[in-house]
Amino acid sequence: MTDSTAPPTPPDGPAGPSATSDFVSLAKPGITALIVLVAVGGFLIASPGAIDPVRLAILLVTGAAASAGASMLNHYLDRDVDARMRRTRDRPLPDARITPSSLVAALGLLLLGAGVGGAALLLNPLTGFSIFLGGLTYVVVYTVWLKRRSSWNIVVGGFAGSAPALAGSAAAAGTWTRGALALALLVFLWTPPHFWSLALRLREEYEAAGLPMLPKMDQPAYSARVVVVSAALLLPATLLVLWAGPITWPVALVLVALAVGFIAVTLPLWASFDRRLALRGFLYSGPYLVAVVVAIIVNWGLLRAGVGGL
Repeated sequence: MTDSTAPPTPPDGPAGPSATSDFVSLAKPGITALIVLVAVGGFLIASPGAIDPVRLAILLVTGAAASAGASMLNHYLDRDVDARMRRTRDRPLPDARITPSSLVAALGLLLLGAGVGGAALLLNPLTGFSIFLGGLTYVVVYTVWLKRRSSWNIVVGGFAGSAPALAGSAAAAGTWTRGALALALLVFLWTPPHFWSLALRLREEYEAAGLPMLPKMDQPAYSARVVVVSAALLLPATLLVLWAGPITWPVALVLVALAVGFIAVTLPLWASFDRRLALRGFLYSGPYLVAVVVAIIVNWGLLRAGVGGL
């Protein structure tokens, strides 16, 4: 029963007190922070010597703007799918807390364009092009083209997370260095076990929403084994980073241990599909990538301190 004496609820819209937090959530601050962190990793692995702090600052600002803009466009394009999933139905657009939704699309395009253009003008065209490739992959290739059509969506879309490493390298060295390319490959291979672990946990939700997020959605045991295989690929990718370097020996040990840990966490899924095990893989995957990039940042400091490389 409602209270007829209660004051009327103001209409939803961007003018409400929660509008700021809603807009911030549409920028996916967690993902944006991770994107920026990967860009820093690419920047430092491409410049083992002294760095230009101004160039790094410009990279951070333009990369964050482009990532936030791409995330807003993803929210706008997926608003109908988000409304059909329990995990996402409370987001600002499906919940109609921000109207009109086209405002989000316009702001997303503005931020993405500012990030790409700013990087191209203030750093160099290759940095802007790298950021553009990431945004294009995430918004057009992944969200518009593949997400609703193919279980390859995450595999191909994973390049969006790799592009920041290339942008960082371009900003620091004016080219895509061997070390940055190896780091980008590692991030690319990290994406499938990260998202497939979550999709295993929420398989029925994705299926009901019509999103083929797993290979053979109707065979969870098969998909679980694919998660294990995809996690195992991170070990040779890690060895490639060590080879491409330059990587100091303490950081090399850390990177190998992190990759082995990912395999160990997901390996029980080979024997049987279990939602709790899938959740463990997902919960490990996020901190894993953060730890990898932090190790790359520490590696730069160790190189500057004279610690020997491999």
